[in-house]
Amino acid sequence: MSDRPRWFTDTKDGHSQWYVERFRTLAAEGVDLEGEARLVDAMLQPGSRVLDAGCGTGRLAGALQRRGHQVVGVDVDPVLIEAAEADHPGPSYHVSDLASLSLDAEPFDLVVSAGNVMVFLAPGSERAVLERLRNHVRPGGRLVFGFRRDPEIYPYARFDEDVEATGLVLEQRFATWHLDPFTDASDFAVSVLRVS
Repeated sequence: MSDRPRWFTDTKDGHSQWYVERFRTLAAEGVDLEGEARLVDAMLQPGSRVLDAGCGTGRLAGALQRRGHQVVGVDVDPVLIEAAEADHPGPSYHVSDLASLSLDAEPFDLVVSAGNVMVFLAPGSERAVLERLRNHVRPGGRLVFGFRRDPEIYPYARFDEDVEATGLVLEQRFATWHLDPFTDASDFAVSVLRVS
């Protein structure tokens, strides 16, 4: 297991700033960037506590905060956290590696991890991340993961093994954040997990 996330090792210099500018440009062009937030919001009671794990530039955390939830955003990249605080104020943001995450907070109702976070983790840390995130969710709460199919980095079969090993239950799987059906040919998965 490596302790350095692929977000840093498998991307080019300047990638973080490029990512920030990409989402600022999309927002300025009026692109709908809140599909994930609409789905997650539908799973929550008003005023729920949400952890955005791998929050990036804060677009999802900000959207959920505007919908009335109490949101904490965490990302390993300080450049992205700085952009999140500037572009989407309201949530509480923290720089932290998800594999060692330990927030001193009451349990969350839901953890969401969008934007391919699972394929940018440190190699071999995926199960540890699932355990850490599960430990931050109340009994009966949910975790929602969306990431691309990448059989060489983190295949869905291994994700499912890690889900089972950490005591989580797969409730639903979709091919998009708009609930399109998942098939063996789908190149993206949104997995809804429950803490038993």
